[in-house]
Amino acid sequence: MERQSDGGTWTRGKIIGRGSFGTVSLATTKGKFIKRRQSNFPPLIAVKWAEVSHSETLQKEREILTKLQGCPHILRCYGDEITTTAGNGDLIYNILLEYASGGTLASLIKNSNGGLPEAKVKRYTRSILQGLNHIHNHGYVHCDLKPQNILLVPCSSSSMGTTHIDFIAKIADFSSTKKNTVRQRKKWKGFQDLSLRGTPLYMSPESVARKEQEAPSDIWALGCIVAEMITGKPAWNCEPDMNVDELLSRIGSGNELPEIPNEMSKEGKEFLKRCFVRNSMFRFTADMLLHHSFLSEDTNETKEGEGGQTTPELLNGSKLQLTSSCAEELASEGRKRRRLKFLC
Repeated sequence: MERQSDGGTWTRGKIIGRGSFGTVSLATTKGKFIKRRQSNFPPLIAVKWAEVSHSETLQKEREILTKLQGCPHILRCYGDEITTTAGNGDLIYNILLEYASGGTLASLIKNSNGGLPEAKVKRYTRSILQGLNHIHNHGYVHCDLKPQNILLVPCSSSSMGTTHIDFIAKIADFSSTKKNTVRQRKKWKGFQDLSLRGTPLYMSPESVARKEQEAPSDIWALGCIVAEMITGKPAWNCEPDMNVDELLSRIGSGNELPEIPNEMSKEGKEFLKRCFVRNSMFRFTADMLLHHSFLSEDTNETKEGEGGQTTPELLNGSKLQLTSSCAEELASEGRKRRRLKFLC
């Protein structure tokens, strides 16, 4: 491929990732623009790009990111720009994104030697939930939530008079994101979005069985991510030679659930039970999970992006009907192949 040209205020660097809908390059802001403060982004950014003729998905992603801007738990977008190849002048569409120097959550899990400490899992889970809550409140469904699409961005934190670099988890890659169609379904019975999106290991039962992908599907995927962070392995215990069809059959039919890790705390196990509910109507919302006791000890985590519902609602919009014991628990929480290697 011809060498890609630079942007007006940035210089394209090495390729750091490739996906179905675009390539990602590291880029640096041109020094003269930093000095003159003519650039609204930091010295290092990530540029996701594709030829204009094949950039429809990237342009849609840019539009969604613009509507979701302002949430600190979603990868920041600095704008877009069209450039040309150095040789034949082909037009290239570029999205300018926040650079996540910590890499992906998937890489962190892979290098964890058996899973992450529960304290770190809680912190990353809260960040992901705050991002999800923001996405759902704006009428969108991510549809492809997985460790590969959670990026780690550095942030400074202080304790005992010292400052050290930590990482915050941010949701990225909105190429599969769609509008929430629950309201439309209520108006037009029988309506169904038949375009199945996502990665099999993180798909919910209703998305496999009925091709329904709404906000509850993201919550199921979150549960899979949390279990994977704890154990270092996918939530579904699959044989090495299992193909996609066999996995989807396990997810979409029957009563089987992903295994909840024994090494988790009691609160962590209860948290996952709220995510792994086969009937999507009774799965907890992001806002409800943010008030779960599993996350209540993370007092230093920013509260931005959380919802302010005083009466929890289920993902179908109905008020939660509680038994006395469950109501008591919520009140307490509020207080305090196709082969498997291709599935990801």
